[in-house]
Amino acid sequence: MRALAIVAIVCATAAAEPMPSGAIGVVTGGVAGTGADNATVGYGFYAFGAQASWQPTTTESHLGWTVRWATLFGILYGGNAARIDPSLRTVQMDFTLGVRVRPWATVTRYLTLRGGVELLRSNDPIATDETSSSLGNRDFLGPIATVGIDQYIAGALMLDVDVRYGMIAIGGPATIALLVGIGFAGP
Repeated sequence: MRALAIVAIVCATAAAEPMPSGAIGVVTGGVAGTGADNATVGYGFYAFGAQASWQPTTTESHLGWTVRWATLFGILYGGNAARIDPSLRTVQMDFTLGVRVRPWATVTRYLTLRGGVELLRSNDPIATDETSSSLGNRDFLGPIATVGIDQYIAGALMLDVDVRYGMIAIGGPATIALLVGIGFAGP
């Protein structure tokens, strides 16, 4: 009887259930310039976005790593950079690496902290403090940071909510965004 109990305990602890390690889906949300860049780029939303992530982990792990790629198409209003069209249109691509932490008991929800690089392109030039010309540039490259929550739904979907701050301490326009994404989770 003891041998059977030991075998049952070993089998139960040795086979940690893997979570889906990848996800691909859509993302949308609101975005605004921060500080002096709020007057330049204004505020708006991401009309469409796509993202893919990889975060291998098991249900017994409270700490893991994550990598994410995203492309977002934004429309911003109220900024003085929109000269030709009443809206400033942007394309943002970013690549981030980070950690996932599970500080709570549920095995389906993770806190994420990521940092990486962002490429931003706009339809009109955006003047910033670092721009040498008064008209500004249309292309920017700089660091980005995010904090968010990943929630698995029925083992097949992943819902994520992120706060994203872009162009940290580099000459590009500083923005902050609240993003919501949903994707298919799988191997």
